[in-house]
This record gives sequence, C-alpha cells and structure tokens, in this order.
Amino acid sequence: MYYAGIDAHAQYLRVAVLSKDGMVVCEGTVAAEPAPLIEFLAPYRPLHAVVETCPFWPWIRDALEGAGIRFVLAHARELRAIAQNPQKNDAVDAQLLARMLFAGLIPTAHAHAAVEMERLRLVRHHAWLTRYRTMCANRIHGQLHQSGIQLPREVLLQRGRGRAALRDVTSRLSVEQRRLIRTHLVLVRQISRMLAALRTLICRAAADSPDARLLRTVPGIGPYWALLLGAEIAPIERFRTADQLVSYAGLAPITRSSGGHTRHGPLPHAANRWVRGALVAATMSHLRHAPESTLSAYYERTKARLGWKKARVATARRLARVVFAMLRSRRAWKDAPKADRDSKRTLQAATAITSD
Repeated sequence: MYYAGIDAHAQYLRVAVLSKDGMVVCEGTVAAEPAPLIEFLAPYRPLHAVVETCPFWPWIRDALEGAGIRFVLAHARELRAIAQNPQKNDAVDAQLLARMLFAGLIPTAHAHAAVEMERLRLVRHHAWLTRYRTMCANRIHGQLHQSGIQLPREVLLQRGRGRAALRDVTSRLSVEQRRLIRTHLVLVRQISRMLAALRTLICRAAADSPDARLLRTVPGIGPYWALLLGAEIAPIERFRTADQLVSYAGLAPITRSSGGHTRHGPLPHAANRWVRGALVAATMSHLRHAPESTLSAYYERTKARLGWKKARVATARRLARVVFAMLRSRRAWKDAPKADRDSKRTLQAATAITSD
C-alpha cells in the first residue's frame, strides 16, 4: 500500500508518495493535468491519495478514481498541522499530507458525487444571478434616492411597470443618471430572462431527484430549496443522528463549558451556509403556507419567549430534524393535529408519516 499527498495549485501539483513503512519513495512536481499526474503515480499500486479542499479537487478526484486510486478529500480548515508548520512550502505540505494519511489523521470532508455537483452548480448559479440582479436594482435605487425619488423595488424587476414608472420621473434625473439607469435596467432584464430559464431547469431537476420530491411535501419548500437541500445533504447516511445534521448546517449555537459554567454563544461561522440559509428561508416560507402546523405553533411559542430572530433559528433547527427523519425513513410530510412540547415527541409528530 502506498500513500500520496497532493498539494494542488492552478498550474502545478506537488506530489509526495510514501511506502507502507512510511518512507518517502518519490516526490516531485507535475503539471496540473490528468495525464501527467496519473503517469507520475502509475508505479505505485495500490494507492490512497489525499487532496485538501480547494477549487481544483473535483478534476483531481475524477482523474484518480478513473485510474483506480482511492481518493480522500481533506478538510482544509481542520488541517491545523499544515497551517501551523513553521517550515511551510509546497514540498512540506505534500509530504505532511501523505504522512497524515499514512497515520490515519486526515480530517475528511465530503466529496459530492458528480450528479450532486451538477445540481449544486445549477442552484448556486441561480443564487448568484439573483444576487447580481439585486445589486443592479440597488444601484438604480441609489440614483433615484439621490434625486429624492422613491419607487417600490419590485417595480424595477417588472418590464412594463418599471418603464412606465421611470419615464414619469426621467425629467428629474441628470444625463448621467439616466444613462446609468438605462444600462442597469438592461442588465436586470437580461438576468431576469436567464433566471426564468434556470427556474425551468431547476423544476425539471427537482422532479428527477427522489430526495427533492420527498422534501417538496413539506409546505413551503419549493423546487429550488428542495433541490438545494437534497444535493447538499445527500447522502443522508453520512449523518448518524439529526444532531449531526443540525451541526453541519450551523444551527446549533456555540457552547462553552468550563468549571461547571455553561455559556451558549452565537451560531458558528464554520458551517454549510447554503444548508443553513435554505432551512431558515424554508422555515419562513412554511409559516406562510402552513400557519396551523406544529412547526408554526412552535415558532409562535418561541417567538413569544425569545423574539422572532431566535425563534426563526430554533424553528429552522427543528425543521432540520424533520428533514433528517424524512430522508432517513423515506416518508413524506404529514402534520399532526396536536403539538407536543417535548422535542423528541414533537419530531415524531411533525414527521407522522404516510407512504410517499
């Protein structure tokens, strides 16, 4: 058995290979392409190779697994040994990765399957285009505010109403302001067309995904959130308990306990923010679509005690447990007529099941 550590960069890869005795048998630099990498590693079989999370790991994973090499993805944030090594360079990093793999000390990260990666690219593409469209709309609003003009935000995202409303106030704008607004309106319209096309693709992908179809049975979870959650969480078997999924989503507050004193702090930064954002957004949508559900009742009780911000997070945390139970049991959502204050019994009530 051989163990390879790969320090990946855009133009080259630094590789170190250890024998089963932990001795360095080969190290060197190869071009960041599949063929040179596989050729460099060809004499060493069977082989386990580790790469830390970076923008380049997907193609490296595909190349290595295609050559029969076991791929391990290391969690870069948790690789403290590399970050704290005073002699830090590419050669040292590659060799240290190999030694940590040899010793079984690699903190692994989940490497999404190719199908899941494509779904994630689709929903994240939609998210980024939505963000760009909002930036353009905010830019237009900024110019209107400089001239003391107030228009509803949604007006700018609708072609007919937006044009008519802006024509009425054009005389109050300067030449450069009118030019800037025209430019950004073109961007808003083009992005809106792209988003419409992406939404069609998202609906199709959600219909083809068993996990997304299951999650859509929860009131308030549409194709977009269902597809995102299904792709980010899959496979659900990698979470042994619902608490692990809650922690993965960053919905459990930081807890510090020492000397018999326990203090709960804010939500952690080191978490999957896509999952957390999806669960929080789905929670607020659920409140609108199912105001009488057990989750909505829990939100109202918590809101009365702690305020709406903490209630939103607490309900999202409970929704994460519901999602975990649904995906593990492969059963659809069916709300129960009565809520129970006990968290475990409430979870069972919220996921009272019918055959999908």
